[in-house]
Amino acid sequence: MAREASGRAGCWRGAGDGGGLRHGRSRTRTVEERGAAAEERRAAAEALRPERALRRVAVRVDPALLEDAGADILLEALGALGCEYHIEPQRPARSLRWTRTKPDPCPRTVPSEVWAAEEQVLLLLEPEEFLQGLLQLTQTCGPSCSVPWVCSESSTGPHLAVIGLDAYLWSQQPSSQDMRQPESPAVARAPVALSWPKVEEALVLLQLWAHLDVLLVASWQELTQHICAFTRALAQRPLKRYRDSCAFSFCVAGRWAAGERVARDGTGLRGVWWRQIRQFRRVSPAVADAIVTAFPSPRLLQQAYTSCSTEQERLALLADLPVKTGGAGRPRRVGPDLSRRICLFLTATNPELLLDLSS
Repeated sequence: MAREASGRAGCWRGAGDGGGLRHGRSRTRTVEERGAAAEERRAAAEALRPERALRRVAVRVDPALLEDAGADILLEALGALGCEYHIEPQRPARSLRWTRTKPDPCPRTVPSEVWAAEEQVLLLLEPEEFLQGLLQLTQTCGPSCSVPWVCSESSTGPHLAVIGLDAYLWSQQPSSQDMRQPESPAVARAPVALSWPKVEEALVLLQLWAHLDVLLVASWQELTQHICAFTRALAQRPLKRYRDSCAFSFCVAGRWAAGERVARDGTGLRGVWWRQIRQFRRVSPAVADAIVTAFPSPRLLQQAYTSCSTEQERLALLADLPVKTGGAGRPRRVGPDLSRRICLFLTATNPELLLDLSS
């Protein structure tokens, strides 16, 4: 019997050792999976860092822009920004094009739509060219009107930029001496000029009808600041998209953010009702327990309010409910203040009504 018991004990010990081994392997596997997930999150965070994302943005500059005095300010700023820039012929001419590439390799934890490819185009126009286009647009606006500066072959609508439009309009205003002189052929062939009200009207038309944004700047320095800010914003878009895709990650499917869940049969309603009462100011857990014990759901409390004959009776319905205390002190009640606040919360129809008079 002793040997048999000893043998059985040995069998039991062997089974226990096997279970511990399996448990140890499962724990090791869990640790490895957590480590791999943490490594993937670190890789995703590294790929989404704005300074890393900025290196994957390329700005392609049309050579015709370099003919303008002051264009070197743009190239110096792009070089200091940390993004790539290339001098390549663009269509349309005198434009800049932004492109962004995916990281290689792409983190698996980041949705593919975060890295969606997108191109942005900024077309630089001379003031006179811009005004001629506005004049054409305002004169022939209609279903058959073709929008200037928009290429039908391109799927990307450009943004427009004009340097020195304000100064150009001021320079084209006729002086008092010109107004006294008779009109000559030279005056008749003067460059096109529109008044500021007409320009503003055309800008609104461009934005609402043609979906074109126009940037009016005074100098290359101001234009360069805008281009650099736009480049940084374009580099940060993947990070913002990723944050939007992970928004409210603390909410588990089918559960409240507070962790309470109400089933179809009403299970959990008491806990939610208790938490809702606790959201009122100066409400202790014991007071919430007293109210929930007397009225296990807000619907039952509303029915009790309906059965009251006067407003004063409704306001004081909960005032005398006893509150259990742990010590042997004097008995406590819910009190008239909280009774009034809960009554107004469940029965009032005025959204501007102040529940807490002491706030």
